[in-house]
Amino acid sequence: MKLKKILLAAACALFLTIPAHASAEKPGQGVTVNPARATWNTGFFQEALVRRGLEELGYTVKKPKDLANPLAYKSIALGDLDYWTNGWFPLHDPQLPADFADKCELIGYVAKAGGLQGYLVSKKHVEEFGIKSLEDFKRPEVVKAFDANGNGKADLTACPPGWGCETAIAHHMEVYGLKEYVNPIKASYEAGMAGAVGAFKSGEPVFFYTWTPNWTTYVLKPGTDVMWINVPEILPSEAQKGAEDRMTVAGVEGAVSDPIDLGFVVSDIRIAANKKFLADNPAVRKFFEAFTLPLADINAQNARMNKGEKSQASIEKHVDEWIAANKATWDGWLQAARDAAK
Repeated sequence: MKLKKILLAAACALFLTIPAHASAEKPGQGVTVNPARATWNTGFFQEALVRRGLEELGYTVKKPKDLANPLAYKSIALGDLDYWTNGWFPLHDPQLPADFADKCELIGYVAKAGGLQGYLVSKKHVEEFGIKSLEDFKRPEVVKAFDANGNGKADLTACPPGWGCETAIAHHMEVYGLKEYVNPIKASYEAGMAGAVGAFKSGEPVFFYTWTPNWTTYVLKPGTDVMWINVPEILPSEAQKGAEDRMTVAGVEGAVSDPIDLGFVVSDIRIAANKKFLADNPAVRKFFEAFTLPLADINAQNARMNKGEKSQASIEKHVDEWIAANKATWDGWLQAARDAAK
């Protein structure tokens, strides 16, 4: 009888330790998370990696909602959504709702100083026309060369409505007096850049806005195929004031000058999350704080997407491969998150 009691007690003790162990490994069990995702597919990789991390921590993560920046930030502030991984700051500052600081937090650095932006022009035509800055697009011969649709303006592959760069480009058109000389094309960026790549391969002039990390600078290589050009002078918008020192950058490969006046603030790519969500989920907070990606890894994945590996299944495969290649780092992030939840 005594032996039976001992065995029963041991069995009960073992039974009780199973949920506790599972809870330690999966602190997010029973919690459903609602993420947002950017409308530009070059930001999909980091979203998928973060989602995978939360799933490994036991959270049920819903399919992300693809939203324009202002709506994403508003939804997170309202608590309708919990986070997104695609914040660019200070670029996105003007798009934040008034109560953002009260309700939301920027946490971690997906890529610190990773957001380089500017204008590029086909190298052949930079050399042919002596193009150094946007000011050169006021010259009649330059306008004519870059006017593909015959409307009397140089065509610029720009940003769709709702993107942070759309506002910055509009500011440039205004302060540099370019409205009557340059036509910013605001259609789908991916479609616009596909057209630009096709035009380049046909030997035609190309003029486009881009950012890093991005596949564009893999397909059209700065210094070989295209060149970064200057803005005429640094004239910051209201949102850019105070960050002028981050608008001129030295050592940019493929730039027409060194340093180069890009006219865009170099941004940090960060996660934006609802404060209450973070407070209720310390494991998530810790994972967000730890999560970071080398720009080279994001660019490499973006290049694969551009070559056709852009389905969600392909992106999940890229996530699998990245985790396998960075197992120690990944496991360290997860363990830190689990420890924070204890």
